[in-house]
Amino acid sequence: MLESTPTRPELRGTFGMVSSTHWIASAVGMRALERGGNAFDAAVAAALVLQVIEPHMNGPAGDLSLLFWSEELGEARVLCGQGVAPRAATIRAFGDLGLNAVPGTGLLAACVPGAFDAWMLLLRDFGRLGVRDAFEPAIHYAGGGFPAAPLMCQRIAEMEATFRELWPSSRDHYLATGVPAPHSQFRNRPLAQTFTRIVRDAESAGPSREAQVDAARDAFYRGSIAEIIVGFSSGTSVVDSSGSGHSGLLSLDDLASWRASYERPVTGDYRGMTVCKTGPWGQGPVFLQQLALLDGFALNELPLDSADRIHTIVECAKLAFADREAWYGDPDHVDVPLEALLSSDYNAARRPLVGDRASLELIPGSPDGRSPSIAVPGRETPAPGTREPTLTTGDTCYVAVVDRDGNVVSATPSGGWLQSSPVMPSLGFPLGTRAQMFSLVEGAANALVPGARPRTTLSPTLVLRDGRPVLAFGTPGGDQQDQWTVGFFLAHIDCGLDLQAAIDLPAFHTTHFPDSFYPHEARPGEIHVEARVGESVISELRSRGHTVEVEPAWGLGRLGAVGRDESGVLSAGANPRGKSGYAVGR
Repeated sequence: MLESTPTRPELRGTFGMVSSTHWIASAVGMRALERGGNAFDAAVAAALVLQVIEPHMNGPAGDLSLLFWSEELGEARVLCGQGVAPRAATIRAFGDLGLNAVPGTGLLAACVPGAFDAWMLLLRDFGRLGVRDAFEPAIHYAGGGFPAAPLMCQRIAEMEATFRELWPSSRDHYLATGVPAPHSQFRNRPLAQTFTRIVRDAESAGPSREAQVDAARDAFYRGSIAEIIVGFSSGTSVVDSSGSGHSGLLSLDDLASWRASYERPVTGDYRGMTVCKTGPWGQGPVFLQQLALLDGFALNELPLDSADRIHTIVECAKLAFADREAWYGDPDHVDVPLEALLSSDYNAARRPLVGDRASLELIPGSPDGRSPSIAVPGRETPAPGTREPTLTTGDTCYVAVVDRDGNVVSATPSGGWLQSSPVMPSLGFPLGTRAQMFSLVEGAANALVPGARPRTTLSPTLVLRDGRPVLAFGTPGGDQQDQWTVGFFLAHIDCGLDLQAAIDLPAFHTTHFPDSFYPHEARPGEIHVEARVGESVISELRSRGHTVEVEPAWGLGRLGAVGRDESGVLSAGANPRGKSGYAVGR
């Protein structure tokens, strides 16, 4: 049976709420609100700190997907901070290197850094505080030190041999005194100097807050920082997960010509709610597809801890993610039949594919009568005698903020992990590796095209009722993001659990479809469940044909959420898993 008492109370108040994957970031976000900032200022300040204190989860050269509600605009928007493939990144260029997949580590997989410009754009257009206010906490923790998270230390330990043998700049940065001990004070002085330089360049633009933010953006993408990024990328040969050494493809023109951008969200209706997600350059629409499929099942009649409920949700996820594999890509470069994929008729026709037994096939549909095809990247084999770098999984951060005025931010910053690419020594952070998500098969929906966005897994959520924001949530977890959040959302909306109780429910997901990350493995029929679901549920799932991997009792997901009701009362919850996520508010 499920535990009936949540691990923590759902927070409630009227001033402001911040939920993130690290308690320091949540506290920094609340500090911004207390100093007169709004939800946008709080999110930016928290995110810059996350780049410092969770370098195994994200960095300044990473990516960002963000949804927000602005009271000033009176509507929801998407902020796309997903950088694009370099102009020199072509399928032929990778083929000439003997590669049939973009490596998961190193410099070849770098897209244009997207997170920094997106955060600065949000600060300029919707914030109240200045550049110095936004960067001050991050500079403090980078220069003065922060307690090293146990998972950060674990990632450094996993990469120790690679750092020492292949990536000397990361060796010097992270192993100066050996692998850091959990909770020991760790400093990133080069990053503190980088952020300090950005603030100095910003303030040299004069007293205008907007001009200062634009000067910060220019410093990163068109100034000295851009020159360092491109010089390191093009001038350094790095052994990556192919087992060979390669330099990167980024140019100064790639950085100078790119800007973060605003978009309208893709939406779907569920039980009187309007759920907002990114476009199909992210995987967000699979959340909407799952809801459209599940809307035909009486899930509210199934116990939360039942095998029936888990089976139904997992089988619908398999269908939605099969469509992701076949159809999703950057809509600026490929025609994605999204309206058809989300339509009630299409999902009603797909729903009978959910049977009593676990499906072992990947079955994309035929929206608008089109014939689907799935092109999964191959895995290249390291050359004899080479050492392939340890491939440890990356992860993501999450931050959500709601303020007393009703502004809401839901954001998943990610990429630029310490384990994915060597540190640029004078900057204190590595490049991202998001291009590993591209397919090198011509004609694939997610095929590599210069200037295109890779299909990211980053997937924050914003929910409206009667045209007003009521809920924002998200989680790290790659392909699992739009599975763990579905379970949370259904428990909250259909079953009436408060935010914290819904977060605390046992989590589960399937690895049935190809992983978005190198080496893109799929495990047909496999599901992962937290041990708290109980032996009887695990046994029944196995009897239905699922291959069940039992995870630790509190082993899956790092969900965070904030809410606002029609009376203006704010709420928040955060994940106890990982022992770092916290919500704060009053």
